[in-house]
Amino acid sequence: MRIVVLGAGISGHTAALMLRRQLSTEHEVIVITPNSKWNWIPSNIWVGVGDMQASDVTFELKPVYDRMKITYIQGKATEIHPEGNDSSNKPFIVVESTAALNKGEIRNVEYDYLINATGPKLNFAATPGLGPDGNSLSVCTVDHAVHTASVLEKLIGEMKQGKKKTFIIGTGHGTCTCQGAAFEYIFNLEFELRQKGVREMAKIVFITNEAELGDFGVGGLSLKGGGFVTPSKVFAESLFAERKVDWITGAHVHQVDKTSLEYETLDGERANLNFDFAMLLPPFGGVGLKAFDAKAVDITSKLFMPSGFMKVDGNYNPKPFEEWSPEDWPRTYQTTYKNVFAIGIAFAPPHQISMPRKSKNGTVIAPAPPRTGMPSAVMGRAVAQSISDMINGVSEAPTQSASMAELGAACVASAGANAFNGSAVSMTMFPIVPNYKKYPEGGGRDLNHTTGEIGTAGHWIKKLLHYAFIYKAKALPFWWIIPE
Repeated sequence: MRIVVLGAGISGHTAALMLRRQLSTEHEVIVITPNSKWNWIPSNIWVGVGDMQASDVTFELKPVYDRMKITYIQGKATEIHPEGNDSSNKPFIVVESTAALNKGEIRNVEYDYLINATGPKLNFAATPGLGPDGNSLSVCTVDHAVHTASVLEKLIGEMKQGKKKTFIIGTGHGTCTCQGAAFEYIFNLEFELRQKGVREMAKIVFITNEAELGDFGVGGLSLKGGGFVTPSKVFAESLFAERKVDWITGAHVHQVDKTSLEYETLDGERANLNFDFAMLLPPFGGVGLKAFDAKAVDITSKLFMPSGFMKVDGNYNPKPFEEWSPEDWPRTYQTTYKNVFAIGIAFAPPHQISMPRKSKNGTVIAPAPPRTGMPSAVMGRAVAQSISDMINGVSEAPTQSASMAELGAACVASAGANAFNGSAVSMTMFPIVPNYKKYPEGGGRDLNHTTGEIGTAGHWIKKLLHYAFIYKAKALPFWWIIPE
Protein backbone atom coordinates (compact mmCIF):
# COMPACT_ATOMS: atom_id res chain seq x y z
CA MET A 1 0.00 0.00 0.00
CA ARG A 2 1.06 3.59 -0.62
CA ILE A 3 -0.04 6.36 1.73
CA VAL A 4 0.52 9.93 0.56
CA VAL A 5 0.53 12.83 3.01
CA LEU A 6 0.17 16.34 1.61
CA GLY A 7 1.96 18.78 3.87
CA ALA A 8 4.60 18.48 6.58
CA GLY A 9 3.24 20.80 9.22
CA ILE A 10 2.21 19.69 12.69
CA SER A 11 -0.66 17.46 11.52
CA GLY A 12 0.93 16.03 8.37
CA HIS A 13 4.34 15.41 9.92
CA THR A 14 2.75 13.73 12.93
CA ALA A 15 0.63 11.50 10.67
CA ALA A 16 3.60 10.51 8.52
CA LEU A 17 5.81 9.59 11.48
CA MET A 18 3.02 7.60 13.13
CA LEU A 19 2.23 5.75 9.90
CA ARG A 20 5.86 4.80 9.46
CA ARG A 21 6.03 3.57 13.03
CA GLN A 22 2.81 1.52 12.76
CA LEU A 23 3.21 0.01 9.27
CA SER A 24 5.79 -2.44 7.98
CA THR A 25 8.20 -1.22 5.32
CA GLU A 26 6.34 -3.15 2.62
CA HIS A 27 3.95 -0.17 2.76
CA GLU A 28 5.25 3.12 1.39
CA VAL A 29 4.71 6.44 3.16
CA ILE A 30 5.21 9.53 1.00
CA VAL A 31 5.23 13.14 2.20
CA ILE A 32 4.73 15.88 -0.37
CA THR A 33 5.44 19.41 0.81
CA PRO A 34 6.64 22.57 -0.94
CA ASN A 35 9.03 23.26 1.94
CA SER A 36 12.49 21.85 2.52
CA LYS A 37 12.42 22.68 6.22
CA TRP A 38 10.13 21.91 9.14
CA ASN A 39 9.15 24.95 11.18
CA TRP A 40 7.88 24.95 14.77
CA ILE A 41 5.53 27.83 14.03
CA PRO A 42 4.48 28.61 17.64
CA SER A 43 8.02 29.85 18.33
CA ASN A 44 8.07 32.21 15.34
CA ILE A 45 6.84 34.92 17.72
CA TRP A 46 10.20 34.69 19.51
CA VAL A 47 12.04 34.95 16.19
CA GLY A 48 9.91 38.00 15.39
CA VAL A 49 11.23 39.91 18.43
CA GLY A 50 14.83 38.75 18.01
CA ASP A 51 14.83 36.35 20.94
CA MET A 52 15.48 33.32 18.68
CA GLN A 53 17.08 32.75 15.31
CA ALA A 54 15.58 30.93 12.32
CA SER A 55 17.84 27.95 13.03
CA ASP A 56 16.27 27.60 16.48
CA VAL A 57 12.82 26.87 15.04
CA THR A 58 13.57 24.95 11.82
CA PHE A 59 15.42 21.88 10.56
CA GLU A 60 15.87 20.10 7.23
CA LEU A 61 13.16 17.54 6.50
CA LYS A 62 14.97 15.24 4.09
CA PRO A 63 17.51 13.78 6.58
CA VAL A 64 14.69 12.93 8.99
CA TYR A 65 12.57 11.28 6.30
CA ASP A 66 15.56 9.40 4.90
CA ARG A 67 16.34 8.02 8.35
CA MET A 68 12.68 7.10 8.93
CA LYS A 69 12.35 5.49 5.47
CA ILE A 70 9.68 7.97 4.39
CA THR A 71 9.73 9.10 0.77
CA TYR A 72 10.07 12.88 0.55
CA ILE A 73 8.93 14.90 -2.46
CA GLN A 74 9.48 18.64 -2.42
CA GLY A 75 6.51 19.92 -4.35
CA LYS A 76 2.95 21.11 -4.12
CA ALA A 77 -0.16 19.17 -5.06
CA THR A 78 -2.43 20.96 -7.51
CA GLU A 79 -5.04 18.34 -8.43
CA ILE A 80 -6.65 15.29 -6.82
CA HIS A 81 -8.04 12.51 -9.04
CA PRO A 82 -9.72 10.22 -6.48
CA GLU A 83 -11.17 7.94 -9.20
CA GLY A 84 -8.12 7.81 -11.46
CA ASN A 85 -8.78 8.51 -15.14
CA ASP A 86 -9.50 6.75 -18.43
CA SER A 87 -6.05 5.22 -18.61
CA SER A 88 -5.88 4.01 -14.98
CA ASN A 89 -8.32 3.23 -12.20
CA LYS A 90 -5.67 4.07 -9.62
CA PRO A 91 -6.31 7.37 -7.79
CA PHE A 92 -3.54 9.92 -8.10
CA ILE A 93 -2.57 13.50 -7.40
CA VAL A 94 -0.83 15.96 -9.69
CA VAL A 95 2.31 17.44 -8.15
CA GLU A 96 4.34 20.44 -9.24
CA SER A 97 7.94 20.36 -8.05
CA THR A 98 9.22 23.26 -5.93
CA ALA A 99 12.76 21.89 -5.60
CA ALA A 100 15.48 24.03 -7.13
CA LEU A 101 16.79 21.34 -9.51
CA ASN A 102 13.47 20.55 -11.19
CA LYS A 103 11.27 23.50 -10.25
CA GLY A 104 7.95 23.49 -12.11
CA GLU A 105 8.19 19.87 -13.24
CA ILE A 106 4.79 18.13 -13.21
CA ARG A 107 4.26 14.50 -12.22
CA ASN A 108 1.44 12.19 -11.16
CA VAL A 109 1.72 10.35 -7.83
CA GLU A 110 -0.60 7.39 -7.30
CA TYR A 111 -1.93 6.51 -3.86
CA ASP A 112 -3.96 3.96 -1.96
CA TYR A 113 -4.67 6.36 0.90
CA LEU A 114 -4.38 10.14 0.90
CA ILE A 115 -4.14 12.53 3.85
CA ASN A 116 -4.66 16.20 3.03
CA ALA A 117 -2.68 18.16 5.63
CA THR A 118 -1.67 21.09 3.46
CA GLY A 119 -2.43 23.72 6.06
CA PRO A 120 -3.65 27.16 4.99
CA LYS A 121 -2.99 29.62 2.25
CA LEU A 122 -1.98 32.88 3.94
CA ASN A 123 -4.54 35.10 2.24
CA PHE A 124 -2.84 38.48 2.54
CA ALA A 125 -4.60 39.53 -0.66
CA ALA A 126 -7.92 39.63 1.21
CA THR A 127 -6.96 43.08 2.55
CA PRO A 128 -5.30 45.60 0.21
CA GLY A 129 -1.80 46.39 1.44
CA LEU A 130 -1.68 43.56 3.98
CA GLY A 131 1.46 41.45 4.38
CA PRO A 132 5.22 41.53 3.86
CA ASP A 133 4.75 42.23 0.14
CA GLY A 134 2.54 45.15 1.12
CA ASN A 135 2.75 47.49 4.07
CA SER A 136 2.58 45.27 7.16
CA LEU A 137 4.69 42.62 8.82
CA SER A 138 4.04 38.99 9.74
CA VAL A 139 5.32 36.10 11.88
CA CYS A 140 3.39 33.41 9.98
CA THR A 141 6.55 31.95 8.45
CA VAL A 142 10.08 31.96 9.77
CA ASP A 143 11.25 34.22 6.92
CA HIS A 144 8.49 36.68 7.76
CA ALA A 145 9.51 36.59 11.41
CA VAL A 146 13.20 37.23 10.62
CA HIS A 147 12.25 40.28 8.55
CA THR A 148 9.93 41.52 11.30
CA ALA A 149 12.73 41.27 13.86
CA SER A 150 15.07 43.29 11.67
CA VAL A 151 12.48 46.09 11.31
CA LEU A 152 11.90 46.05 15.07
CA GLU A 153 15.62 46.28 15.78
CA LYS A 154 15.89 49.36 13.58
CA LEU A 155 12.96 51.06 15.30
CA ILE A 156 14.37 50.33 18.74
CA GLY A 157 17.57 52.08 17.66
CA GLU A 158 15.54 55.13 16.65
CA MET A 159 13.59 55.03 19.93
CA LYS A 160 16.87 55.09 21.86
CA GLN A 161 17.57 58.36 20.05
CA GLY A 162 14.34 59.83 21.44
CA LYS A 163 11.85 59.12 18.63
CA LYS A 164 8.41 57.92 19.70
CA LYS A 165 6.83 55.05 17.74
CA THR A 166 3.38 53.52 17.38
CA PHE A 167 3.04 49.73 17.13
CA ILE A 168 -0.15 48.04 15.91
CA ILE A 169 -0.47 44.29 16.38
CA GLY A 170 -3.45 42.08 15.60
CA THR A 171 -5.66 40.71 12.84
CA GLY A 172 -5.66 42.20 9.36
CA HIS A 173 -9.14 41.06 8.34
CA GLY A 174 -12.55 40.47 9.90
CA THR A 175 -12.47 36.70 9.34
CA CYS A 176 -9.00 35.92 10.72
CA THR A 177 -8.34 32.96 12.95
CA CYS A 178 -5.51 32.19 15.38
CA GLN A 179 -5.62 35.43 17.36
CA GLY A 180 -3.29 33.68 19.81
CA ALA A 181 -0.26 34.44 17.65
CA ALA A 182 -1.03 38.16 17.74
CA PHE A 183 -1.74 37.93 21.49
CA GLU A 184 1.65 36.33 22.12
CA TYR A 185 3.49 38.67 19.80
CA ILE A 186 2.16 41.88 21.30
CA PHE A 187 3.18 40.91 24.83
CA ASN A 188 6.61 39.70 23.72
CA LEU A 189 7.01 42.99 21.84
CA GLU A 190 5.98 44.97 24.93
CA PHE A 191 8.37 42.93 27.07
CA GLU A 192 11.31 43.45 24.69
CA LEU A 193 10.72 47.20 24.61
CA ARG A 194 10.83 47.22 28.42
CA GLN A 195 14.01 45.12 28.39
CA LYS A 196 15.61 47.56 25.95
CA GLY A 197 14.62 50.57 28.07
CA VAL A 198 12.41 52.23 25.45
CA ARG A 199 8.90 51.23 26.57
CA GLU A 200 7.98 54.84 27.43
CA MET A 201 8.66 55.79 23.81
CA ALA A 202 6.08 53.33 22.44
CA LYS A 203 2.34 53.40 21.98
CA ILE A 204 1.10 49.83 21.50
CA VAL A 205 -2.35 49.01 20.10
CA PHE A 206 -4.00 45.62 19.69
CA ILE A 207 -6.62 45.41 16.93
CA THR A 208 -8.71 42.25 16.71
CA ASN A 209 -11.79 40.83 15.04
CA GLU A 210 -12.84 39.30 18.35
CA ALA A 211 -16.02 40.90 19.73
CA GLU A 212 -14.21 41.06 23.07
CA LEU A 213 -10.74 40.29 24.36
CA GLY A 214 -10.24 36.68 25.36
CA ASP A 215 -12.61 35.26 22.76
CA PHE A 216 -9.75 33.54 20.84
CA GLY A 217 -12.20 32.25 18.25
CA VAL A 218 -13.71 29.79 20.73
CA GLY A 219 -16.43 31.99 22.19
CA GLY A 220 -14.38 32.87 25.25
CA LEU A 221 -13.68 30.77 28.32
CA SER A 222 -14.58 30.57 31.98
CA LEU A 223 -11.19 29.98 33.57
CA LYS A 224 -10.87 28.26 36.93
CA GLY A 225 -7.85 29.14 39.01
CA GLY A 226 -6.92 30.26 42.51
CA GLY A 227 -10.32 29.31 43.83
CA PHE A 228 -12.11 31.62 41.41
CA VAL A 229 -13.80 31.32 38.02
CA THR A 230 -12.83 34.26 35.80
CA PRO A 231 -14.18 35.05 32.32
CA SER A 232 -11.35 35.10 29.81
CA LYS A 233 -12.51 38.62 28.86
CA VAL A 234 -11.66 39.87 32.35
CA PHE A 235 -8.45 37.83 32.41
CA ALA A 236 -7.28 39.30 29.09
CA GLU A 237 -8.37 42.88 29.79
CA SER A 238 -6.50 42.81 33.11
CA LEU A 239 -3.29 41.79 31.35
CA PHE A 240 -3.69 44.44 28.65
CA ALA A 241 -4.36 47.11 31.28
CA GLU A 242 -1.41 46.00 33.41
CA ARG A 243 0.96 46.20 30.43
CA LYS A 244 -0.59 49.51 29.27
CA VAL A 245 -1.56 48.12 25.88
CA ASP A 246 -4.59 49.72 24.17
CA TRP A 247 -7.11 47.57 22.33
CA ILE A 248 -9.74 47.79 19.61
CA THR A 249 -12.18 44.88 19.37
CA GLY A 250 -14.70 43.80 16.75
CA ALA A 251 -12.58 45.28 13.96
CA HIS A 252 -12.18 44.55 10.26
CA VAL A 253 -9.19 46.12 8.52
CA HIS A 254 -10.20 47.47 5.12
CA GLN A 255 -6.82 48.67 3.88
CA VAL A 256 -3.22 48.97 5.01
CA ASP A 257 -1.22 51.88 3.66
CA LYS A 258 2.44 52.62 4.24
CA THR A 259 1.97 54.36 7.58
CA SER A 260 -1.75 53.98 8.36
CA LEU A 261 -4.64 51.55 8.18
CA GLU A 262 -8.38 51.97 7.81
CA TYR A 263 -10.70 49.78 9.87
CA GLU A 264 -14.39 49.28 10.60
CA THR A 265 -15.93 48.15 13.89
CA LEU A 266 -19.10 46.22 14.63
CA ASP A 267 -21.02 49.43 15.23
CA GLY A 268 -20.33 50.41 11.62
CA GLU A 269 -17.89 53.21 12.41
CA ARG A 270 -14.80 53.60 10.22
CA ALA A 271 -11.56 55.13 11.41
CA ASN A 272 -7.84 55.34 10.65
CA LEU A 273 -4.78 54.44 12.70
CA ASN A 274 -1.30 55.73 12.02
CA PHE A 275 1.64 53.44 12.75
CA ASP A 276 5.37 52.99 12.50
CA PHE A 277 5.18 49.20 12.82
CA ALA A 278 2.20 46.94 12.04
CA MET A 279 2.27 43.16 12.51
CA LEU A 280 -1.10 41.92 11.27
CA LEU A 281 -2.22 38.33 10.73
CA PRO A 282 -3.97 37.37 7.48
CA PRO A 283 -7.12 35.27 7.10
CA PHE A 284 -6.64 31.64 6.11
CA GLY A 285 -7.95 29.91 3.00
CA GLY A 286 -7.49 26.55 1.34
CA VAL A 287 -4.41 26.12 -0.82
CA GLY A 288 -6.43 25.90 -4.03
CA LEU A 289 -6.49 22.15 -4.73
CA LYS A 290 -8.77 21.07 -7.58
CA ALA A 291 -10.50 17.69 -7.85
CA PHE A 292 -11.59 15.73 -10.93
CA ASP A 293 -13.51 12.49 -11.47
CA ALA A 294 -12.57 9.64 -13.82
CA LYS A 295 -14.01 11.55 -16.80
CA ALA A 296 -12.01 14.69 -15.94
CA VAL A 297 -15.14 16.48 -14.75
CA ASP A 298 -14.40 19.09 -12.08
CA ILE A 299 -15.72 17.84 -8.72
CA THR A 300 -13.94 20.41 -6.56
CA SER A 301 -17.21 21.57 -5.02
CA LYS A 302 -17.95 17.97 -4.00
CA LEU A 303 -14.74 17.67 -1.98
CA PHE A 304 -14.14 21.26 -0.88
CA MET A 305 -16.04 24.14 0.65
CA PRO A 306 -15.90 27.54 -1.13
CA SER A 307 -13.16 28.50 1.34
CA GLY A 308 -10.94 25.80 -0.17
CA PHE A 309 -10.97 23.60 2.93
CA MET A 310 -11.88 19.94 2.50
CA LYS A 311 -15.23 18.50 3.52
CA VAL A 312 -14.95 15.56 5.88
CA ASP A 313 -17.45 13.69 8.05
CA GLY A 314 -19.01 16.77 9.65
CA ASN A 315 -22.48 18.22 9.06
CA TYR A 316 -22.20 20.92 6.41
CA ASN A 317 -25.92 21.47 5.92
CA PRO A 318 -26.64 25.18 6.39
CA LYS A 319 -28.69 26.18 9.44
CA PRO A 320 -28.77 29.00 11.99
CA PHE A 321 -25.82 29.21 14.35
CA GLU A 322 -28.07 28.61 17.36
CA GLU A 323 -29.11 25.21 15.97
CA TRP A 324 -25.62 23.77 15.63
CA SER A 325 -24.54 21.10 18.11
CA PRO A 326 -21.28 19.37 19.08
CA GLU A 327 -22.40 16.30 17.12
CA ASP A 328 -22.06 18.31 13.89
CA TRP A 329 -18.27 18.33 14.19
CA PRO A 330 -16.24 15.71 12.30
CA ARG A 331 -14.88 12.73 14.18
CA THR A 332 -12.80 10.63 11.78
CA TYR A 333 -11.86 13.24 9.12
CA GLN A 334 -12.75 10.81 6.33
CA THR A 335 -14.23 12.29 3.15
CA THR A 336 -16.85 10.81 0.85
CA TYR A 337 -13.94 8.89 -0.69
CA LYS A 338 -13.14 6.32 1.99
CA ASN A 339 -9.39 6.44 1.31
CA VAL A 340 -9.11 10.25 1.52
CA PHE A 341 -8.80 12.17 4.80
CA ALA A 342 -8.18 15.81 5.73
CA ILE A 343 -6.66 17.00 9.01
CA GLY A 344 -5.38 20.13 10.73
CA ILE A 345 -6.24 23.40 9.07
CA ALA A 346 -6.96 21.56 5.79
CA PHE A 347 -10.35 20.26 6.95
CA ALA A 348 -13.41 22.51 6.76
CA PRO A 349 -15.05 23.34 10.11
CA PRO A 350 -18.83 22.88 9.88
CA HIS A 351 -19.50 26.17 11.65
CA GLN A 352 -17.91 28.90 13.72
CA ILE A 353 -17.33 28.44 17.43
CA SER A 354 -17.63 32.12 18.24
CA MET A 355 -20.98 33.68 17.41
CA PRO A 356 -20.88 35.00 13.82
CA ARG A 357 -21.35 38.76 13.64
CA LYS A 358 -21.69 41.47 11.03
CA SER A 359 -21.19 45.18 11.38
CA LYS A 360 -24.09 47.56 10.88
CA ASN A 361 -22.80 47.89 7.30
CA GLY A 362 -23.01 44.12 6.72
CA THR A 363 -19.28 43.44 6.99
CA VAL A 364 -18.51 40.03 8.46
CA ILE A 365 -16.40 40.45 11.60
CA ALA A 366 -16.09 37.08 13.31
CA PRO A 367 -13.11 34.87 14.23
CA ALA A 368 -12.81 31.60 12.34
CA PRO A 369 -12.40 28.41 14.43
CA PRO A 370 -8.80 27.74 15.50
CA ARG A 371 -7.52 24.22 14.80
CA THR A 372 -3.77 24.53 15.05
CA GLY A 373 -1.22 23.08 17.45
CA MET A 374 -2.40 20.35 19.80
CA PRO A 375 -5.71 19.56 17.99
CA SER A 376 -3.87 19.23 14.66
CA ALA A 377 -1.35 16.80 16.12
CA VAL A 378 -4.07 14.72 17.77
CA MET A 379 -5.91 14.51 14.44
CA GLY A 380 -2.71 13.40 12.74
CA ARG A 381 -2.17 10.60 15.23
CA ALA A 382 -5.83 9.46 15.10
CA VAL A 383 -6.03 9.35 11.29
CA ALA A 384 -2.67 7.55 11.06
CA GLN A 385 -3.94 4.90 13.47
CA SER A 386 -7.20 4.52 11.54
CA ILE A 387 -5.40 4.06 8.23
CA SER A 388 -2.96 1.59 9.79
CA ASP A 389 -5.86 -0.43 11.18
CA MET A 390 -7.66 -0.38 7.81
CA ILE A 391 -4.52 -1.53 5.98
CA ASN A 392 -3.80 -4.23 8.56
CA GLY A 393 -7.32 -5.62 8.31
CA VAL A 394 -8.44 -4.60 11.79
CA SER A 395 -11.44 -2.73 10.37
CA GLU A 396 -12.86 -1.53 7.07
CA ALA A 397 -13.77 1.82 8.65
CA PRO A 398 -11.78 4.35 10.70
CA THR A 399 -11.14 3.10 14.21
CA GLN A 400 -10.12 6.38 15.85
CA SER A 401 -11.97 9.63 16.43
CA ALA A 402 -10.70 13.10 17.32
CA SER A 403 -13.71 15.41 17.35
CA MET A 404 -12.93 18.93 18.54
CA ALA A 405 -16.22 18.68 20.45
CA GLU A 406 -14.69 15.84 22.48
CA LEU A 407 -11.05 16.99 22.65
CA GLY A 408 -9.47 19.20 25.25
CA ALA A 409 -6.58 21.51 24.52
CA ALA A 410 -3.72 23.09 26.41
CA CYS A 411 -2.16 26.37 25.37
CA VAL A 412 0.84 28.19 26.78
CA ALA A 413 0.94 31.75 25.43
CA SER A 414 4.21 33.57 25.93
CA ALA A 415 4.01 37.05 27.45
CA GLY A 416 7.74 37.74 27.62
CA ALA A 417 10.76 35.49 27.13
CA ASN A 418 13.15 35.65 30.07
CA ALA A 419 14.19 32.95 32.51
CA PHE A 420 13.81 35.21 35.55
CA ASN A 421 11.16 37.84 34.81
CA GLY A 422 9.45 36.46 31.72
CA SER A 423 5.96 34.99 31.88
CA ALA A 424 3.37 33.02 29.97
CA VAL A 425 -0.37 32.45 30.18
CA SER A 426 -1.09 28.75 30.73
CA MET A 427 -4.59 27.72 29.74
CA THR A 428 -6.52 24.50 29.33
CA MET A 429 -10.00 23.97 27.96
CA PHE A 430 -12.34 21.02 27.64
CA PRO A 431 -13.92 20.59 25.20
CA ILE A 432 -12.68 22.90 22.45
CA VAL A 433 -16.14 23.17 20.89
CA PRO A 434 -18.49 24.06 23.76
CA ASN A 435 -21.29 21.72 24.81
CA TYR A 436 -23.87 23.97 26.45
CA LYS A 437 -26.23 21.11 27.30
CA LYS A 438 -23.60 19.05 29.10
CA TYR A 439 -21.76 21.95 30.78
CA PRO A 440 -24.30 24.75 31.23
CA GLU A 441 -22.56 26.31 34.24
CA GLY A 442 -19.16 26.58 32.57
CA GLY A 443 -20.23 28.27 29.37
CA GLY A 444 -20.24 24.94 27.56
CA ARG A 445 -17.03 23.64 29.12
CA ASP A 446 -16.02 21.55 32.11
CA LEU A 447 -14.81 23.98 34.79
CA ASN A 448 -12.58 21.29 36.30
CA HIS A 449 -10.57 21.14 33.08
CA THR A 450 -10.78 24.76 31.88
CA THR A 451 -8.15 26.75 33.71
CA GLY A 452 -5.87 29.73 33.32
CA GLU A 453 -3.04 31.48 35.12
CA ILE A 454 -0.01 33.62 34.31
CA GLY A 455 3.49 33.44 35.71
CA THR A 456 7.19 32.78 35.14
CA ALA A 457 6.61 29.04 35.47
CA GLY A 458 4.52 29.28 32.32
CA HIS A 459 7.52 30.66 30.45
CA TRP A 460 9.62 27.68 31.52
CA ILE A 461 6.87 25.33 30.36
CA LYS A 462 6.70 27.15 27.01
CA LYS A 463 10.47 26.82 26.54
CA LEU A 464 10.39 23.15 27.55
CA LEU A 465 7.62 22.46 25.05
CA HIS A 466 9.62 24.22 22.33
CA TYR A 467 12.54 21.82 22.74
CA ALA A 468 10.36 18.77 23.37
CA PHE A 469 8.30 19.18 20.21
CA ILE A 470 11.33 19.86 18.02
CA TYR A 471 12.93 16.73 19.49
CA LYS A 472 9.77 14.80 18.66
CA ALA A 473 9.54 16.24 15.15
CA LYS A 474 13.13 15.15 14.47
CA ALA A 475 12.02 11.58 15.38
CA LEU A 476 14.86 11.19 17.84
CA PRO A 477 14.97 8.18 20.24
CA PHE A 478 11.59 7.49 21.91
CA TRP A 479 10.02 10.46 20.13
CA TRP A 480 6.61 8.77 20.18
CA ILE A 481 6.48 8.95 23.99
CA ILE A 482 6.09 12.75 23.91
CA PRO A 483 2.34 13.49 23.82
CA GLU A 484 0.68 15.78 21.33
